[in-house]
Amino acid sequence: MAYADQQMSSSRMIAIVIVALIHLAVGYALVTGLAYSAAKKLVERVTTVDVTEPPPPEEEPPPPPPDQVKPPPPVAPPPPINIAVAPPPIQVQTVIPPPAPVARVVPPPAPPPAPSQARGASPKGQSGWARRIQENYPSRAQREGTEGTVGVAVVVDANGRVSSCSVTGSSGSSILDEAACTGMERYARFDPALDDAGNPTTGRYNTRITYRLTN
Repeated sequence: MAYADQQMSSSRMIAIVIVALIHLAVGYALVTGLAYSAAKKLVERVTTVDVTEPPPPEEEPPPPPPDQVKPPPPVAPPPPINIAVAPPPIQVQTVIPPPAPVARVVPPPAPPPAPSQARGASPKGQSGWARRIQENYPSRAQREGTEGTVGVAVVVDANGRVSSCSVTGSSGSSILDEAACTGMERYARFDPALDDAGNPTTGRYNTRITYRLTN
């Protein structure tokens, strides 16, 4: 029995070695085949040169044509006008409304006018200049014993002086009438007349000069 077992063990060992050799051969074949394929692809990749042709030059667009007159835009014809349209009805108002009341605008009352300051000319120191006029009794009238009263009207300027004199009532003697006006123009003094605003102005004054001879 020991001999038989020994023979069986030897056969098994040989079978295992054979199987191992077969696997090695198959692995070697696979490895060498894969290596050859990889080497062949590497050689093809190295020896193959990708030659790309440059793209053809782009053609320049043709120059634009010269300016051309653009045709006018199409004009749509106007819509037809219906002339036979009936006019709107006219409404007649039979009842006339009363006119609106007129608003009366009452202006405010005007302010009262300022009091007037106007006044007439008034004699200034009349007793003094009247005495001087009478003292200048005309010598001819004295010799002839002529007496009388002369009414005079004088124009008094803005300075209070007599600018003109006229006889309003004669004494009957031209000598006394002339002497009276001459005395008024020479000696008479007045407070001048005033206008409404109180400014001096021209005025008039009437008086009587009496000539009497003393004994």
